[in-house]
Amino acid sequence: MTGAEVLDVARDGILTLLQVSAPMMIVGLVVGVAIALLQALTQIQEITLVFVPKIIAIFITILLALPFMSAAMNAYMMRVVAHIIGG
Repeated sequence: MTGAEVLDVARDGILTLLQVSAPMMIVGLVVGVAIALLQALTQIQEITLVFVPKIIAIFITILLALPFMSAAMNAYMMRVVAHIIGG
């Protein structure tokens, strides 16, 4: 395996990682900003108020995005296996 092939596999892995983690990160960001805005508007400065809605939102996102995430990881694994078999 040459250096270019290793870089291609690593780049593909990083892109797959970004695709799989993006839905949870975006939902966490949106919920965090919404709760922070709500805290700023109501002047409720409870630090732990952010965690429960964010955890619930991310958990629901994981449940909804699980088919997409498994398909993306399966496709990446098939590309790696094909690369291993192909030599």
